[in-house]
Parts: sequence; structure tokens; C-alpha cells
Amino acid sequence: MQSQNPIFADLAKLANSAAGTFAGMTREARDNAREHFREAFGGLDFVSREEFDAVKEMAAKAREENDKLAERLAALEAKLGK
Repeated sequence: MQSQNPIFADLAKLANSAAGTFAGMTREARDNAREHFREAFGGLDFVSREEFDAVKEMAAKAREENDKLAERLAALEAKLGK
């Protein structure tokens, strides 16, 4: 039977602890970066694509209605002789 060498066992424990510590540091750095990104861009008012498309459609309809009303106004003014 072979006995375990305590130096190798200690080195294995040390490597395992270092790997866990490194993983924790990586996770914390990623979370901090996300938080900084949220703080930096959180104040900006971004809209979703759906909201943008809805407002774009509303603007197109308003433009069409404005054109129709302008034509109607021109016809009424012509009728009145202005």
C-alpha cells in the first residue's frame, strides 16, 4: 500500500482553493461590470423595437391625415375665392 504524501495533498488543496477563489473573483468582476453598465446607460431612455415601430406607424398616419386636411383646406379656400 502506498501512503499519500502530505505535500501533494496540501498542494492539491491549495490548487483547488485557488481555482475556487479565481472563479469567485471572475464572477464578482462580471457582476461589477454589469452594474457599471446599468449605471452608465440606465439614465438613457431607450425604447424597444415594438414601441419604435408603433410610433413610426402613428407618425405615418398623422402625416397622411395632415395631407388630406391640407388638400381639403385648399379646396375650401379655392371655393371661397381666396
